[in-house]
Amino acid sequence: MRFFSGKSAQTRWFKAILTALCATLLACSDNSSQKHLAQAKAKPDPYTIRFVTINSPSTYFIDSQNNYAGLEYDLAKRFVEFLGPPYKLEFIVVDSFDKVFPTLLRGDADIAAADISITPARKRQVLFGPAFNQVQAMVVYNRDKNNEPNTAEALFEKRIVLPKSTSFVERMRELQSKSPALTWKETDKLSSEQLIEAVARNEIDFTVADNHLVAIMQYNYPQLDAGMMLGQADKIAWALNKLHGEERLTQMQAFFKKIEKDGTLRNLLDRYHGHTKRLKPVDVTAFLSKSHTLLPKYVRLFKSAQEITDIDWRLLAALSYQESHWDNYSTSPTNVRGLMMLTEQTSNMMNVTDRLDPKQSVMAGAKFLLWMKDRIPSRIPEPDRTFMTLAAYNNGVGHLEDARIIAQKLGLNPDSWADVKRGYQLLNDPAYYVNARHGYCSCGAPVIYTELVRSYYQIMQKYFPTYDPGVDPYKIAETKMPWLLAKAS
Repeated sequence: MRFFSGKSAQTRWFKAILTALCATLLACSDNSSQKHLAQAKAKPDPYTIRFVTINSPSTYFIDSQNNYAGLEYDLAKRFVEFLGPPYKLEFIVVDSFDKVFPTLLRGDADIAAADISITPARKRQVLFGPAFNQVQAMVVYNRDKNNEPNTAEALFEKRIVLPKSTSFVERMRELQSKSPALTWKETDKLSSEQLIEAVARNEIDFTVADNHLVAIMQYNYPQLDAGMMLGQADKIAWALNKLHGEERLTQMQAFFKKIEKDGTLRNLLDRYHGHTKRLKPVDVTAFLSKSHTLLPKYVRLFKSAQEITDIDWRLLAALSYQESHWDNYSTSPTNVRGLMMLTEQTSNMMNVTDRLDPKQSVMAGAKFLLWMKDRIPSRIPEPDRTFMTLAAYNNGVGHLEDARIIAQKLGLNPDSWADVKRGYQLLNDPAYYVNARHGYCSCGAPVIYTELVRSYYQIMQKYFPTYDPGVDPYKIAETKMPWLLAKAS
């Protein structure tokens, strides 16, 4: 080994020390700069409201039209609109529920909006806003593979998996305190929706989920059912960080007070959950069966009708199923006939020569639906305008207008389907129908009809893709169709 000696050694030693010192200072300077940059980057924009959520049918998802949707999304969007400029909306979507609260508590999000149940344990962690929905935790099972679980003993030695850090785990622990033999596994890899699908496929025996999600999933998997309830019903609310959520809570309280008063909340709850209890499992099973046996013969006709009217072919197919169950030779006692169950008057209006001709029936039904939609005020937003169009297709636009007038007289919103349904249901009450322009109506029927079509359409959206015909030179550009109006007059 060589040792440095003399001036040369001293010089080299001094240079080495100086180099090391400079490197250390530079490193400290770089680290300090990086820390300042990280702090500057981490400082949130006070006018950007960051919501943390999860993907699910009841929170946040991209619908079949490639638009953002979900109850939590729609509420968040309206909250930011309520605050007004310069506030902006940002969504942070985490891949499992157990990441929602950590994201909120470390300051990466301002509000947690993920179908969150208010529980005593969570109230010690976070600050909750006003409750806007109520749900019930249910044991989910596959009726083809298991008996209905009505007791804790029915869950013993079963394959039970729950989503980690959810209120369902808290509920199961409460049950376990009385029945120590009860065991289960928890996962942060699968969502409630995925666990329900696992039950449907018999990969696990049971999971626990909220009743509204179970109702949605039953439309896709009719073999699913809900067994015993766990605990009392839970209230759903947004969560805030206790350290800096007081000001936001005040804004939140004002917002929910407003949308509850003006009917917006009622309308949104109806939009996502109002139709989910209409179909029984046997109805879903029959629909899915016929979608594989009968529907393929008519898919091309529904898509052709979409090319002309721009109405989603799956909605037309759902409407046709509700009308005829895709039985081309269906005929009612009142002599409405064919796939779209056209009346003689509608057939004449649409130049139909043979109502039992599938091509003529589907195209005429689609055009008539479009014509009905054009008679409904354009200010009515979607999807309410489509729902009202379906009701009018079933029972005429006159009764629809009477129902809207009644809703308005009740102080409700005549442009909201959730409120118009209430108007419809009063048209068999003499206190209301004697003053209605079109008189008495057994108008529970168009409400049920519309909700059933909505339900079938939801199933269609799950199992059948959208159809994009591209630019079609024959697509109707003007929906008023004066030639139809002339025939109708």
